[in-house]
Amino acid sequence: MNTNRPATVERIRFPWWLIALAVVGFLGVQVLVYFATLRDPPPLAVRILLLPFAGLVVAFYILVAGYVNRDAKRRGMNSLVWTLLVIFIPNAIGFIIYFLTRRPLLLRCPQCSSHIEAGFTYCPGCSYKLTPTCPECNRSITITGAFCPYCGKGLRATAPAEP
Repeated sequence: MNTNRPATVERIRFPWWLIALAVVGFLGVQVLVYFATLRDPPPLAVRILLLPFAGLVVAFYILVAGYVNRDAKRRGMNSLVWTLLVIFIPNAIGFIIYFLTRRPLLLRCPQCSSHIEAGFTYCPGCSYKLTPTCPECNRSITITGAFCPYCGKGLRATAPAEP
């Protein structure tokens, strides 16, 4: 397993039903405000600027809650609790708390496919060696290193000198 890969940007994929729910939320705000202001309509500028903005805020809020729900599942966290916290803690504070406290992504063991956390040296399910380690101090090392950065042990097998 190569641990020296460059970091990649994660793509956010929303399911179709979540996008549909966000569209319904956007349209629902438009209809709700229209009927609430039927007797005394606000000025035209307010209707043009404020109504779409309010609908976008509701749609964004729905998409954020859906993202947290899916992301918490991928990270082995309780998705229901985190989704409810994001929904009911106002001003996006629940969303900020989630991002400050979320766990790293769970990986899969290449041998037994069990879930493992990032940074594990051995798989807890099958004891498969996930990262190279120093034979002297058993700390994780890079594959390209010639010496262990922790104990100084030579990592390359020295070839016997020819007579």
